[in-house]
Amino acid sequence: MTTTPTSSSAVATPTETVVLLDEDGRAVGTQDKASVHHADTPLHLAFSCYLVDDQGRVLVTRRALHKRTFPGVWTNACCGHPAPGEGLADAVRRRVRQELGVEVDDLRLVLPAFRYRAEQDGVVENEMCPVFTARLADPDALRLDPDEVADATWEPWASFRDDVLAGTREVSHWCREQVLQLPEDLTGAAAAPEADLPPAARP
Repeated sequence: MTTTPTSSSAVATPTETVVLLDEDGRAVGTQDKASVHHADTPLHLAFSCYLVDDQGRVLVTRRALHKRTFPGVWTNACCGHPAPGEGLADAVRRRVRQELGVEVDDLRLVLPAFRYRAEQDGVVENEMCPVFTARLADPDALRLDPDEVADATWEPWASFRDDVLAGTREVSHWCREQVLQLPEDLTGAAAAPEADLPPAARP
């Protein structure tokens, strides 16, 4: 099943600020998201979320074609950046609500220490990016924000994972690296301890 975006809201988007990190994952400052991504992007805090339904399918989304970073790339359900002082779980729920128009259940931290660096068209992502899973009981409830998501589709996790690992499915750099570390049974993935998060992300 493929989902298409709904109309964009006329409400202005507030300025987003990201948390800058040192090599040990401690906060060392903040920066406007609009200016943080460039050819020499500083290390900063982010998150990824994999959304599953009751049939064990995973939501795969295509980033909007006009996004400055990695436009048009297929990837996991949702990515984002926590605001300064915002808990990671709160940030994940906020971003899923903004991009996909839904509330999720069973939000679970699964890869607390994931980190990556990737480049496309001269723009670099450089993030400590803890990974979560969450459940959506009604896959038809999605309401995509076209400013963020160009398309979305539900796919069986097993076949999606196999194709990514085999290199026959093109996805974002971070999604490929995360799939390498995620378990075969994504819906049954054990929750990881919050103590393993970067210091700036711990409660």
